[in-house]
Amino acid sequence: MNYFYIITNSMKDADYAITDRIITCLEEHGKQCFLYDGGEVPQHMDCALVLGGDGTFIQASRKLLGMDVPMLGINMGTLGYLTEVEVQNVESAIGQLIEGRYSVEERMMLYGSVAGGTSDVALNDIVVGRNGSLKIVHFNLYVNGEYLNSYQADGVVISTPTGSTAYNLSAGGPIVEPTASLILVTPICSHALNSSSIVFSDKDEVEIEIGSRRDGTPEEAAVTFDGADITTIRTGDRIRIKKSRNTAKIIKLSKISFLETLREKMKGN
Repeated sequence: MNYFYIITNSMKDADYAITDRIITCLEEHGKQCFLYDGGEVPQHMDCALVLGGDGTFIQASRKLLGMDVPMLGINMGTLGYLTEVEVQNVESAIGQLIEGRYSVEERMMLYGSVAGGTSDVALNDIVVGRNGSLKIVHFNLYVNGEYLNSYQADGVVISTPTGSTAYNLSAGGPIVEPTASLILVTPICSHALNSSSIVFSDKDEVEIEIGSRRDGTPEEAAVTFDGADITTIRTGDRIRIKKSRNTAKIIKLSKISFLETLREKMKGN
């Protein structure tokens, strides 16, 4: 690796002290660094170093979409699933990278599109939820064009295995091993007994159609991709969600398994 792209959450590293440490370390090893400035990502990057928490890492995966650049997360938040390296271990982590002592995991992403409107990707999840109203959302679920069920709920989370430990888990959904390739659908606070999550194949296409309110007036909902890029949809609109052709490539330095990380997270619960 010779060309490193650095993405820093300026709220977590306000004075860029850690970022500067990383740049200095890399340059001492004769490597070139490029700092994210909000513009286009330079071509031919060998690696992206992402400083922040899991949220920063997820947004970085979308910035690097289709560029085939593996990412290493440097944790400046709480214990995360994606940001593996702690700040105090930055220099040794860079040493491992340069020596080639790492592996790369590919993580499934989702692609969502609204007819005649927005399309985007997500590493964690695509959420259809209330649009500023306290009223529940009425929506219909279709799989591969076939009607499956209707829900009255605060919304629905369509998640990847990577996102299974995020909003999906908070909504009562299952935890899935992150390198699996599946689509999870979990209603949020459903007003019914049939509110269990459903797990689909990565070859399936899920559609969420916004229904009408009980009084027949139009419904309105908001779609978010990894918690960002809000799109408003209304009664009769559908969002189609399937496995993206793109994947996120995550660098792993340690031999710590997902189960061990999960065990540590669960100690506080």
